[in-house]
Amino acid sequence: MLKYRGFFRLRRRQVDLVVLILLCSSVALAEQGNWQRQEVDWRITGLSRIKAINYPADKPPLMLEQHRRNQPKIRLKEITPSTTAILSETKGPVFAAVIDSPPIGGFAPLIVVSVTDEDVGGDINTYFSDHPVGNYLTPSPQSDYAIGIFDTGAGINLFSDIDAVKTGIAGADLITSFEVELTGATGSAITYTTYPLGIFISDLDILDSNGLLVDDSEMLGEYNVSVIVGDSVESPNVPTVVGMPLAVYCSAAFCNNKQLSVTIDGYDLNTPYISFYSLDDLSVPSYSNVIDLQLRPADASAVQHIPCELLGVCEEEPDGTPAYPSVIWGLLSNQSLYFLPWVNLADGNDSITGLDGFMFDTGAQITVINRTMASGLHLSTSNPDFTVEVHDVTGQVTIEPGFDIDSLQLPAADQWLEYTNVPVIVLNMPSPEGGFLDGIIGMNLFVDLNFVIKGGGMMGQGYYPKLEFEPVCHLTADIAPKCGDCIVDYLDLAEIAEHWLEDSNSPNWYPECDMAPPSSPDSEIDFLDFAVLAEHWLEEIEP
Repeated sequence: MLKYRGFFRLRRRQVDLVVLILLCSSVALAEQGNWQRQEVDWRITGLSRIKAINYPADKPPLMLEQHRRNQPKIRLKEITPSTTAILSETKGPVFAAVIDSPPIGGFAPLIVVSVTDEDVGGDINTYFSDHPVGNYLTPSPQSDYAIGIFDTGAGINLFSDIDAVKTGIAGADLITSFEVELTGATGSAITYTTYPLGIFISDLDILDSNGLLVDDSEMLGEYNVSVIVGDSVESPNVPTVVGMPLAVYCSAAFCNNKQLSVTIDGYDLNTPYISFYSLDDLSVPSYSNVIDLQLRPADASAVQHIPCELLGVCEEEPDGTPAYPSVIWGLLSNQSLYFLPWVNLADGNDSITGLDGFMFDTGAQITVINRTMASGLHLSTSNPDFTVEVHDVTGQVTIEPGFDIDSLQLPAADQWLEYTNVPVIVLNMPSPEGGFLDGIIGMNLFVDLNFVIKGGGMMGQGYYPKLEFEPVCHLTADIAPKCGDCIVDYLDLAEIAEHWLEDSNSPNWYPECDMAPPSSPDSEIDFLDFAVLAEHWLEEIEP
C-alpha cells in the first residue's frame, strides 16, 4: 500500500534520491444534488485513505458485508475469440469465472508484526528467515507487537510512531537522524530511517484468546533490514506496513471463506485468514487457475539499504548507518512491484484490451483506473456515478470520481476472472517504470476467492511470482484444511477430534469448529458440533 507513489526524498544535505509513493490526483467536482454521504475507512495506499463516499440517493454502493451476506453465485462463461483479441490464436474453449457486482471496498490483510535486533554488521543486504532470529526489543514481546498491513503495493517497510514505541524500535535507539520525506497530494510528512533490524510476521490467528502472542513458531520474516518510522508530530497519519522487501521472499495464502475476527486494544479487527510460507515450502496451497505476475522494473536483483558513507552524508552518524531504507534495487531502478500482464476493460460499446500497467496491490481495498483509461471508456469525470473523499498523509482532502463499469477481465490459465458492474476510482498515479500506472487491482475484486501469492522475481532468485486462485466454497462443516476443500469428509472430522471439548479460552481454540447452535455458537466443541458435521457428511460442491 505505499501506492500513491509520490516520492521519498532524503532531506539531509538534499541527497538527490527518491523512493516512489503513489500520489493521488486532485479532481474538482461540482456539488451534486440529492446525493448522500456515508463515512467509510478504506485504504488506497499505505499513506492515503478513503474516508467517505458520496452517491445518488437511489443508487447506494454495495458494501462488503452486504455482498458477503448475499453470497453471490459465481457462474462460468465461455470466452470466444470475438470477445477479445487475446484469443485470436487460441484453440478450444476458454472459460471465465464471472463475479457480478463486487463490493466497492474490499478487505485489509491484517498481520502481526514483531521486531528483533538481528543485523549483520557492515552488510547492506536483507536476508530472509523462516523463523524469528535475534532478540526482541522489549521484555514483553507477547504484547509488544504491531498490527500492520501486508501490502504488495508498498516498496518499503514502514512503522507508525506508536508502533515504533510499542515494538521497542524507539526505546532501543534504532532510529537514525536521516529524514525521509513522504510527499502526498497536497503536502508532505517526515519519517526517519532505522538501523538494520529484524521484522517477523504472521496472521492474527497466531494470537491467543487474550490477544497475546505466546507462540512465535509460525512467524517468518527478514533481518538486516532498514525500515522507516513516523514522527508523532510531523507524520501522525503514517501506518504500519510490510511490503515488497519481504513479499518478494515468501508466499502468502488468503482464505476468504474463513474470516478472522479479533479484538485488540478495544478495536474489533476483521480480516481473512492469511498463512505465510517460505518460497521452497511444499505445503503452500496450490490452485489450478494461475496468473503469472511480473516484478517490474524487471532489473530487480536485491533488497538493500544505502549506507551514509556511500552518499557522503554521514556527518555525526557512524559509517554503515542507513541513509536510505531497504528497498528492492536493480541496476537502474528501485522499488519494483508486482504487475498483472493483461487486463481488459469494457463499458458500453467501448473497450480497452491488453493493458499491462495494472499493479496487483493487496494493500488497496479499492480498484483504480487512470484518467487515460477513463477517457478511452468515454467516462466523464465531471459526471461520475459516485465520488470518494481521499485523505492523504498530511490529512488534506481531495474529491475523486468513481464509476461502475460494465466489465473488467483478468486472463488466466485455466480459468479467467471476469467482473461485471465493477466500481472503480479514477486516479492518476505515477508508476515505478515512469509515467502513470494503468491502474490498481485492489482487494474488492478478491473477496470471493481463495488465492495464493507466490513471491520471487528477482534476478538469480530462481522463483517466479504468480497468483493462483479458485472461487470460495460456502459449505457448512467444511472446516479443514484451513481454506476448506469443498467437501465434508475425514479431514473435517479430524479437525473436530483435535479440538474436542475445547472452549474459547483454550490455547488452541479453533472457532471454525464451533458450528452449533447455528444461530449462536456456544463457544465449545462438543456433540452439537459433531451433529452438524454428521448432517453434512460427504456433501460436496464445485469450487
